[in-house]
Amino acid sequence: MRLVWGTVTQVTSEDPEIQRLTVDVDGGGNGTALCYPALSGTCAAGDRVVLNTTAVDLTLGTGGSHFVLARYGTGGGTVLETSSGGHVMKLRYTPLQLDVMAVESQESPHHEAMRQATSLGGMPVVCCGLHSQVPLVAAAVKQRDDSLRVAYCMTDEASLSLGLSELMRASVSVGLVDATVTCGQSFGGQLEAVNLYSGLLAARHVAGADVAIVSLGPGVVGTATPYGHGGVAQGQAVNAVGALGGLPVACLRLSFADARERHRGVSHHTVSALTSVALAGAIVAVPRLELEKMNAIERELDSAGVWTVHSRREASISSEEIPDLRGLRVRTMGRGIDEDPAFFAAAFAAGYIAFELTTDVLEPTD
Repeated sequence: MRLVWGTVTQVTSEDPEIQRLTVDVDGGGNGTALCYPALSGTCAAGDRVVLNTTAVDLTLGTGGSHFVLARYGTGGGTVLETSSGGHVMKLRYTPLQLDVMAVESQESPHHEAMRQATSLGGMPVVCCGLHSQVPLVAAAVKQRDDSLRVAYCMTDEASLSLGLSELMRASVSVGLVDATVTCGQSFGGQLEAVNLYSGLLAARHVAGADVAIVSLGPGVVGTATPYGHGGVAQGQAVNAVGALGGLPVACLRLSFADARERHRGVSHHTVSALTSVALAGAIVAVPRLELEKMNAIERELDSAGVWTVHSRREASISSEEIPDLRGLRVRTMGRGIDEDPAFFAAAFAAGYIAFELTTDVLEPTD
């Protein structure tokens, strides 16, 4: 970790969840910094701030900005004083721990509903491996029936702040996602939940979701090892959905454009999540692609043993059918739909199948 003093020279954009700043860093250089007002208060030009520069020093991707740890401002007095009215802490036992109104808390207006909530009642839940899949899945659901309510449950394996995701703010703004739930140590959702299990139940019984989508936030970790990656969260989500009586739908991470062999075809993140982590059976959404690619996907999934636990369901539409993204520009690893159509087709397929399951008489898989 590296902490450095700096000075805010400009507030380039802001909303209640996040500020984007231009800063001069002591010792030379300038750059972009992100400030979460809920953690350090609101910054203004001229403020002296303590910056965590570690991600920039390591030239990371999603996390490659400075972060405001604390601000001196004009100095003296109380720097930040807010209260959620709740007693549950997130970022626990760190200098930035904050109180949230957890949906389950005794202080919450939803406490009684959560006290009685024990089942998802067959609700389809799409379990994703990347944050960028979420609006694609939601768009496919809404394309089929715009009246269906879609909730996003964000886990805490990547970004802990939902406010970091411009993509999710836009998804909510244009009506692709109707409710957001931040689970575990993640924070900033419309509803805060103590863990994923409660978060899923809140999506169903408090947010009134017809379909839920589970994914980690932006910034997936990878180490080119079997289990050292954020993709294992997908398998954990399948287990949670199965345990709660929902219908887990697994969204494949596909690419025929990724330069990394481990992510070409079916990503090794997906394979490990479905074969080594997921104990509950999921419906694996398979998109319709060119025959050669379909055969390659089938061989990979079959040889990995995916069908010993999970069931296959092919999307009933062609990969040429693209749902209305309502102006959102979605990219994955820097690639858009023209550069990596298989990735997008897999997410669309999961959304279309989730819609079908809202009216199906299928029983949850064992």
